[in-house]
Amino acid sequence: MVCAAVVGGSAGAPASAELGKPEKEDLTFGFIKLTDMVPLAIAYEKGYFEDEGLYVKLEAQANWKVLLDGVIDGQLDGAHMLAGQPLAAYIGFGTKAPIVTPFSMDLNGNGITVSNDVWKEMKKSLPMKDGKPVHPIKADYLKPVVQKYKEAGKPFKMGVVFPVSTHNYEMRYWLAAGGLHPGYYAPHKGDINGTIDADVFISVTPPPQMPATMEAGTIYGYCVGEPWNQQAVFKGIGVPVITDYEIWKDNPEKVFGLHEDFAKKYPNTTTRIVKALIRAGKWLDEKNNANRMEAVKIISKPQYVGADAEVIANSMTGTFEYEKGDKRPVPDFNVFFRYHATYPYYSDAVWYLTQMRRWGQISEYKPDSWYLDVAKKVYRTDIYRQAAEALIAEGKMSASEFPAFDKETGFRPPQTEFIDGVAFDGRKPNHYLEQFKIGLKGKTKL
Repeated sequence: MVCAAVVGGSAGAPASAELGKPEKEDLTFGFIKLTDMVPLAIAYEKGYFEDEGLYVKLEAQANWKVLLDGVIDGQLDGAHMLAGQPLAAYIGFGTKAPIVTPFSMDLNGNGITVSNDVWKEMKKSLPMKDGKPVHPIKADYLKPVVQKYKEAGKPFKMGVVFPVSTHNYEMRYWLAAGGLHPGYYAPHKGDINGTIDADVFISVTPPPQMPATMEAGTIYGYCVGEPWNQQAVFKGIGVPVITDYEIWKDNPEKVFGLHEDFAKKYPNTTTRIVKALIRAGKWLDEKNNANRMEAVKIISKPQYVGADAEVIANSMTGTFEYEKGDKRPVPDFNVFFRYHATYPYYSDAVWYLTQMRRWGQISEYKPDSWYLDVAKKVYRTDIYRQAAEALIAEGKMSASEFPAFDKETGFRPPQTEFIDGVAFDGRKPNHYLEQFKIGLKGKTKL
């Protein structure tokens, strides 16, 4: 647990005075031991929470469900969350609760790792250049390995961190793009395993336990955030085959989530939290990632991620190591501010909802208007805008660093840089779903 004794606030800053004092000053936030919790650590360590008059404790949580339950029952005032968690909670897949997010924490940051035995088989058919595999590596090369397991009567098992995690949807996206069915959910029938019709059987494991679970042979690969892919390389137990940047360039990753009742009861506190986190995101990316090594040293401490700085630095400082010794530049593996990474775009929310529908977590057809309505209720661009405008008024940041709020619609332009080349327009979720060969669409119901 990390505690901050906070002094003062932002007295004297005109915009903060207009914003009003925080209604609640003593706060406890939860996080999971992953490198992308770093905006919380930086906001704490650099005094950005203090600048807003907030006394913050940061507490590591055992897993994503415990973390979500903590926010729902009020033990936590907010938390580092999977982007899908507020959306799933809002629509009632799993525990139903009005969780909202006014802040996106980062872009990218995940990878898919396979065991050494699986890698050995995949490598036999991979195209090579200068003695190294050509990336991105598609799941097409995993397909014959899965077939061998199937013929031997062995289910091919892989791990993700939570049923509504980015990792689950990225793993499923990668597998399906290579012609492997990752399985359906059918919650209306009480089936929440997600393995109906599956070629690959996906199960849940907490992030820090992924390498050990694979080493034990319980799973043959996994999708997780850092440093748990790089740890597999360092331990010599597996090989990361693809990053999520290669599956969907600049995909939205974690968010900061809190209960809707908290945001209503403590509006000034909520906006001030977002102000502090925006400043943390900027610090992490400014001067071409110049502060990243300092950030690595901070989060390597046991109260944060608690992994070797060398392992964390492998991805946090603009590189990514695939096979041992095959380290390549990936400057945008972790993005915390540039490309408007912190703005909670409605279209990001819609993408997650489309994946919930594609794999059956949303079991019935929904019109396009439903996706937009849910996105607007959960992704609180209004709070973000208020925080950003306060920072601009205080002179801490400039308007050019944010979306043009007067023109902003909440939708990114249609995105095309997916591994399967399928274009995504957040305004047309059902049209998007119609383009996939594998996955539910239209009025199909299991």
